[in-house]
Amino acid sequence: MRLNIVQSGPAPTGTGAEGEATRSGTPVVLLHGLFGQARNFGLIQREIAARAKVISLDLRNHGESPHAAGMDYRALAEDVADTLRAAGAVPAAVLGHSMGGKVAMTLALRAPEVVRRLVVADIAPVTYPPFFRSYAEAMLSLPLRAGMTRREAEAHLASVVGEAGVRAFLLQNLDLAAPQPRWRIGLREISEALPEIEGWPELAEGTRYDGPVLFLRGGRSDYVQPEYEERIRALFPRVEFATVEKAGHWVHAEDPVGFLAAVTPFLTA
Repeated sequence: MRLNIVQSGPAPTGTGAEGEATRSGTPVVLLHGLFGQARNFGLIQREIAARAKVISLDLRNHGESPHAAGMDYRALAEDVADTLRAAGAVPAAVLGHSMGGKVAMTLALRAPEVVRRLVVADIAPVTYPPFFRSYAEAMLSLPLRAGMTRREAEAHLASVVGEAGVRAFLLQNLDLAAPQPRWRIGLREISEALPEIEGWPELAEGTRYDGPVLFLRGGRSDYVQPEYEERIRALFPRVEFATVEKAGHWVHAEDPVGFLAAVTPFLTA
């Protein structure tokens, strides 16, 4: 499946060979998390684009990409690989956050020729509890009707989604401007795939990615526990770990300055 691309890059600083050199180099690919979209990386993408070509993708059933059943990590990684090959953007430096981090890891492990270096933001190659199922159920139960206001939609989610910032994040996927309000995302497909999204695919014994890898943790997040490091090192032997102390799980949104300071030198090396 070909995914929607949001692309940007450095403006040439000269003409001829000098200007061409400014536009060359390894592209940087950004993969968002569950219920997110490419444009969530807006500030991050603009800052990295001062130094490299940046491609941010809407994953399957998210943003403006096609909707389709099946969201196991093999399929999601194949979507990314197909899109990048079609765009002439391989090999790439790939950064994935949360679900996008699992997609990025799967891509590196299954198609290492596509990934020159890898950043995994606040997620590990393990199975997580079904935390987001209640969110999906609340979103699916929202009674969409003409004239609905954002305040009404937010009030409906409030009993399940306690944090206002998370409600706002989820509601970015709701189109209230249409004559009949609708979810832009493939919400039913995502909901049905949550057991796979929470999980981690089985891999053949000895599978590993030998390129450089940075695992970036939020200092206020519990997604990447110390006991996961042995598993991470087995799959990614050239891994480095870093922490953005002032951020929780949404590292790039909660502390963009700290996030950029950690990832930019690694991605554009």
